[in-house]
Amino acid sequence: MISYRKELTVNIPERMAFVNITPEVRTCIEESGITEGLVLVNPMHITASVFINDDESGLHHDYREFLETLVPHAPISQYRHNDTGEDNADAHIKRQVMGREVVVALSEGRLDFGTWEQIFYGEFDGRRNKRVLVKIIGE
Repeated sequence: MISYRKELTVNIPERMAFVNITPEVRTCIEESGITEGLVLVNPMHITASVFINDDESGLHHDYREFLETLVPHAPISQYRHNDTGEDNADAHIKRQVMGREVVVALSEGRLDFGTWEQIFYGEFDGRRNKRVLVKIIGE
């Protein structure tokens, strides 16, 4: 078994956005030379998420609306976490809702995806550099 590790850097200018990182993950697979195994992708920040779904703008709009309705950013005084001087309590909770990471099977050098599946980075407290770990193990 061999392993490959790479950190991607993402900088989202908005507070919340969803970015398709599937092409970057595919590049990592090619660089690794691994054709059979598992691919782990996770954000290295507690206010971001990695998830799998469809790359459709209406769905992404619906995610933003749903998350902001479920866990609104303002007023920031509604969250005890923000008593520490932070203003991102909602981002921590949104990350919990959307999940932390994905693991995808790798077969014959390709991600084992359904028809519309793509890997997304979800940002909930943007406007600065964030890291995403891609770890591939296999042969």
